[in-house]
Amino acid sequence: MRYKYNIPIAHFKTRAKALPIIKGDSVQCITFLFYLWALLTKRISMRREYDFLVIGSGAAGLSYALKVAQFGKVALISKASLDETNTSYAQGGIAAVTSKPDNFEKHISDTLIAGDGLCDPAVATMVINNAPAQIEQLINWGTQFDKNEKGSYDLHREGGHSEHRILHHRDNTGFEIQRALVSQIRNHPQIEIFEKHFAVEIITQHHMGRSNEPWMKDIECYGAYVLDETANKMITFLSKITMIATGGIGNIYQTTTNPTIATGDGIAMVFRAKGIIQNMEFVQFHPTSLYNPRENPSFLITEAMRGYGAILRTSKGKEFMHKYDARGCLAPRDIVARAIDNELKNSGDEFVYLDVRHKPAEETRQHFPTIYQKCLSLGIDITTDMIPVVPAAHYLCGGIKVDLNGRSSINRLYAAGECSCTGLHGANRLASNSLLEALVYADVAAKDSTQLIGNIGINDKIPEWNDEGTTHNEEMILITQANKEVETIMSNYVGIVRSNLRLKRALDRLEILYHETESLYQRSTVSKKLCELRNKINVGYLVIKMAQKRRESRGLHYTLDYPEKNQFLSIS
Repeated sequence: MRYKYNIPIAHFKTRAKALPIIKGDSVQCITFLFYLWALLTKRISMRREYDFLVIGSGAAGLSYALKVAQFGKVALISKASLDETNTSYAQGGIAAVTSKPDNFEKHISDTLIAGDGLCDPAVATMVINNAPAQIEQLINWGTQFDKNEKGSYDLHREGGHSEHRILHHRDNTGFEIQRALVSQIRNHPQIEIFEKHFAVEIITQHHMGRSNEPWMKDIECYGAYVLDETANKMITFLSKITMIATGGIGNIYQTTTNPTIATGDGIAMVFRAKGIIQNMEFVQFHPTSLYNPRENPSFLITEAMRGYGAILRTSKGKEFMHKYDARGCLAPRDIVARAIDNELKNSGDEFVYLDVRHKPAEETRQHFPTIYQKCLSLGIDITTDMIPVVPAAHYLCGGIKVDLNGRSSINRLYAAGECSCTGLHGANRLASNSLLEALVYADVAAKDSTQLIGNIGINDKIPEWNDEGTTHNEEMILITQANKEVETIMSNYVGIVRSNLRLKRALDRLEILYHETESLYQRSTVSKKLCELRNKINVGYLVIKMAQKRRESRGLHYTLDYPEKNQFLSIS
């Protein structure tokens, strides 16, 4: 890694001739003075070179970085801090076959059933068969999963699972996994961490003057243009291999369990670079987020609580899930979320209740300490009071299309975690399969990319970021208001239940915001807020367009105009 400054010597010579009064080597003197002027006025764009560039610091990004670091220097880009990721917010756990009577076939079957005919069986088999090895790796890195009094893992069962197979750490498993990974990352000499750095664009031949198209097979990724928020300057990160692990898109909606950083950045960057994006219509709404309109993100009430025995009730205290599915409260998330949505529309209520009062109080407090304390802070004792809950945007099953090795359609570019579309989830994710998928695909991508790294070089012909002619945007209200409009459009028209009319109206409204935002982007100095807005609009467009193309109801996509499933579209 080193800095480079692209200041043509011819430019210095021109200026040197204009100032003949300097004695000695005038060219050298003027070169130094111009360099100093450029540095002070931030006209110099720094370059950094690495073997691996990892954009995103959740489970996928961190585990990938750890596995490739023995093969070269790694730059790890984190939009906020290493602790603020989607992984940290995952409560329930990680699914894996670890003991009898469970087996791989059962886990695969449960995954395919939840995916509603769109899972790739080969991917499901690969991921689930590799689960035990990834669990062992997590433990070796310091992750501590809960055990029972016999010393065996205390396995939970969640909706859609036929067996108890969810490993967990109390009710904050994601936080525990993130803690262990971050501890390893911070102590690794081959990994350089860049917190509060925002990836603006991935670099391809487009930045060298070529027009790329999605059908082209020779598009290559050479790194990324990254905004250092603290210094307020752009850095050109050049790499042999780039991994996108930027998480989800929850903040295109008004209510989400995702942290505020989940704005679809990686997906939007790859889309603009003409990479293939797939299955964006399948947005999972978690059925049970804590109803508290003043809080963002929404606090998640883990699905493990329903697996534990919690019951969904109306505001009048009546059970209702048996009307929608024979599995009752253990039905998959899409069914439960639609059931709650229907109950709320019929009743006019703003929330339903999750009732765990019938379970032993001490046992409940022990299993769900984080939820217990959170609710207690709002005056709700979950051992004696019912919990008000409402669905919230939670997880994206689509994203950057990758193959069995984690390769995207763009050469030298990999993707893993929620931003990717592997084929594992199909039309609906089985609970607690997401962390597993992130770890397995980080592993296969690491194995594949380290095989290639010796045959790839750094492209040193990449131009610097050019912001000439732009000015600082003084009216933040333009960005703030546009953000609110995007979230309102997506929530009202592209939520749990959709229709042709709603989708068309959403697209028409979003198109106006797109043109306004692109105009603002072209004339403004880059800022994180503006780029996030731009990314949210791109991602919202993808969700709408793919929802319009799917003329059936399947998994997480339900439309009033095509309420039935088209069996000819199933692949599993």
